[in-house]
Amino acid sequence: MGKSAAMSSATATPESWPWPPAMRASAAWHVAAIGAGVLVPGAWPWAIGAIVLNHALITGAGLTPRSNLLGPNLTRLPEAAAGRREVAITIDDGPEPEVTPRVLDLLDAHGQRATFFCIAERVLAHPELAREIVARGHSIQNHTARHRHNFSFLGPRGFASEIARAQDILTEVTGQRPTCFRAPAGLRNPFLEPVLHRLGLSLVSWTRRGFDTREGDPAKVMARLARNLQARDILLLHDGNAARTAEGKPVLLEVLPLLLERLRADGLRAVTLPEGMKE
Repeated sequence: MGKSAAMSSATATPESWPWPPAMRASAAWHVAAIGAGVLVPGAWPWAIGAIVLNHALITGAGLTPRSNLLGPNLTRLPEAAAGRREVAITIDDGPEPEVTPRVLDLLDAHGQRATFFCIAERVLAHPELAREIVARGHSIQNHTARHRHNFSFLGPRGFASEIARAQDILTEVTGQRPTCFRAPAGLRNPFLEPVLHRLGLSLVSWTRRGFDTREGDPAKVMARLARNLQARDILLLHDGNAARTAEGKPVLLEVLPLLLERLRADGLRAVTLPEGMKE
């Protein structure tokens, strides 16, 4: 899917997107507030206040990575994964030549699989490493083309361009088209979900994360991931932008062996998101 696909995604009609209940309620709230302001004498201050409150709630939902108010958002694997004793380890912001190959070796040694939410421009820079991820039985999914810090402020065309470009790159390099998307830092706005819907992507966040981009203590990262660990969990770690331990080692490389051993002890199996999402 190239530039034309991105443009068609950006210009598709709103009716092609099944509006979630919260967004329908938001639209109705706006209409009611404006109607009250027009029809009821002296009601404009209240109407404006109601609209401001509504916008604050929508903004809050976009700043809450695990919220589903703006549309579907996978925070745990489906119920069927519980019977299969499956969890999903997701690893963001790579591929990173210093870290990712060692992550692959650790996963192989424990017989576990992971999903790598890759930045497409890093995949372009390290295509052989991306292909190795897939060849070893793992999954690469869409984490945008550039991991822009202002991603959550983009509009429909910006989202479509950024995400569709990543789809093109990842598909061309790996031979597999992503079906899942994760926003940078999990932040978004109401314009994202219609674009994902038209591109055939599912938004995926997480059950819990280790905050391993800012926490260099492996014990603290592991404690966050292991708290109430159970089947269906989606766990978030990072091979790119990883924090460093006191010894200067990427914290993921200290945490991952502990996590994989914990999964073994609990009888849990780490699978890729496409596998774990099967009903």
